[in-house]
Parts: sequence; C-alpha cells; structure tokens
Amino acid sequence: MQRDPAKEVMEKAYARWAPVYDVLCGPVFLNGRRAAAKAAHEVGGRILEIGVGTGLSFDDYDASTEITGIDISEPMIARARLRAASGRYPFVKGLAVMDAHQLRYDDASFDCVVGQFVITLVEDPERVLSECARVAKPGGQIILVNHLYSERGLAAAIERLLAQKARALGLRPEFPFARLAAWAQNHGGAELIERRKVKPFGVYTLVRFRRSEPQSAAA
Repeated sequence: MQRDPAKEVMEKAYARWAPVYDVLCGPVFLNGRRAAAKAAHEVGGRILEIGVGTGLSFDDYDASTEITGIDISEPMIARARLRAASGRYPFVKGLAVMDAHQLRYDDASFDCVVGQFVITLVEDPERVLSECARVAKPGGQIILVNHLYSERGLAAAIERLLAQKARALGLRPEFPFARLAAWAQNHGGAELIERRKVKPFGVYTLVRFRRSEPQSAAA
C-alpha cells in the first residue's frame, strides 16, 4: 500500500482539474453522487459537504435541506460560488476554502456530513473522518461514496499498477474499505450502518456511519 497523498499534490491536481471538472468528471461520478445525495436527503437538515468541488451536487438537493460546502481547492470553490450565484440554489448557505483535517465548525453543527469521492484523497483520512464525526450531531450520519480498492483478483492488480500515475491526476485507486471500518472501531463514536455497491455497475461503494448518541451517566 502506498503512502497517503500529500496535501500539496492534491491541491495542484485539482487546480488543474477545475476548468474541465464538470465536463469530464460530472458524467463519470453521476450515479455515485446521486446515491450519496439521496442518502443525505433522507437524513435532511443541515448538511456539510467536504470536498464540494465545483458544486455539481447542488442539483441533487432541494429546499428541504441546508447545504454548506468546503473544499481545499480555491479554484474549485470559485466555480462552486459562481454556480451558487445563479440563484438556482437558495438552500446553499455557505461555501468556503477549508481543510477537512481542521473543520472550522463547532461540535455537533450538522445533521449529516457527506464526502463524495474525497476520503481516499486526503492526507490523513482517519483525522478527516474524526473531524466529520466531531461536527455531526449525535444520531447524525457521515455518508461517503468512493471507488474502494478491490483487494483481490485482477482488478486489484490493475489498481496497484496504475496507482502511482493516478496520484499525479488527483486519483487514488488503492484505498481499502477495511481502513474505514478500522477507523470506526477505533474511534468508538461512530457505527457502520451501511455498505453497498452503487448500481448499475458497482464501481462505487456507498458507506454510512451513524454518530453515536452520548451515553447517559450511570445512576
């Protein structure tokens, strides 16, 4: 397994991607994006999207939710702000350049935290997940959608072969689900409630965690 991607590598990669991201990546990520947004919509309330990118997901929400988006890439957020300025998305309440490793929000600020195609790309996934859990309300959810490492067979071999070149493009094909499960177990405040392949092709995996309710004091 290769080392986690460096922050500066990802920033440079997505600065290059920003002008063409919607055209090239929008159709590729469509099913995964909609699956994550649908799951978040079922939770409702205040939703934080980490790695919101250019705001492609705005079309997947409606006025029954309140969306806040962050991204480490200034060019990506600039495009998201232009999209929000169209007036079509009044439910988008805030967009900020921010590092998901250090979220500038109070504890228990959001009903749901969504990460679409981002958790495999950050420098320290476990720290980002812990930050997501911190800002999620008790009983709230963390919803992730990503391509996850195949772990065995021909697909795994191909992913390992392509991994190094994929890094330069801002991609990371060799991230295993086991790492997410281990984080939840070690964190102790998040429960895995769903793991499923996204139809129709199963290329992406949807993973949901529920933030644990605080335990009542012993009598």
